Amino acid sequence: MAGMTSTPYFAQHDRTWRENVYVYPVISRRSGGLSIGVNLNPDKACNFDCVYCQVDRTVAPTVRQVDPRRLRDELERTIRAAVSGELFADSHFRDVPEAYRRINDIAFSGDGEPTTSPLFGEAVRMAADIRRTFNLPDLKLVLITDAAYLTKPAVRAALAVMDANNGEIWAKLDAGTEEYYQLINRPNVSLQTVLDNILDAAKVRPVVIQSLWMKVHDEPPPLAEIEAFARRLQDILRAGGQIRLVQIYTIARRTTEPFVTPLEETELQAIADHVRAATQLSVTSYA
Repeated sequence: MAGMTSTPYFAQHDRTWRENVYVYPVISRRSGGLSIGVNLNPDKACNFDCVYCQVDRTVAPTVRQVDPRRLRDELERTIRAAVSGELFADSHFRDVPEAYRRINDIAFSGDGEPTTSPLFGEAVRMAADIRRTFNLPDLKLVLITDAAYLTKPAVRAALAVMDANNGEIWAKLDAGTEEYYQLINRPNVSLQTVLDNILDAAKVRPVVIQSLWMKVHDEPPPLAEIEAFARRLQDILRAGGQIRLVQIYTIARRTTEPFVTPLEETELQAIADHVRAATQLSVTSYA
């Protein structure tokens, strides 16, 4: 997957599809196929304010609450369209190669941090039920998270449901130092809190680390920051955490702040090579 050329279906990550409000299908490079997104934050509220965020918060949200009944209906209809092949007649998906037409996951992502939603647990159970209804044993339930709330009791309970249904946690970690973390993520919790939460989850099941790197004011991340990032991963491993994969990627779409821009493919690959050599982990890069 490293060095994959951008294509219209990989660039198309709109969180709307047909008349849906909460559920959106995308072809994901990191999933390697069709990902059914679930947006539990249509109000665009988030505890992080990442400089690279693609959510346009200058436009007021048209929906602020999640209707569980509508969410279930949208999820069922979208899965049905994907299973039947109807989805791939859509103008956004008709040119997708056969290899990427597999349904890889239901992903809890969207316009904010999914675990802040009071309906997160209910939505996970709903997705698990629909997965069984359609008899899709290989379908993953994926949580894409900033890891700020992984230790909340309600979130832990939802993660246990995910574990029983081919679940996977993709935890954001974009920095190795507090200073760079504050610059990039503009968060409401410390880097140490995120690291402690990732370790807590990774002691129970292997996690995926998703890490976005970019140029800031035309400058790539300093080597010292990349080295610090690798040490943070090593700390998790030494403390008993399990890391299945590290995803190193860069900006692919319009960002909140104009002073952040994508890395070149060679720059991204150099980061991935460094992290791989330092940690001996499986590392994949996505230019």
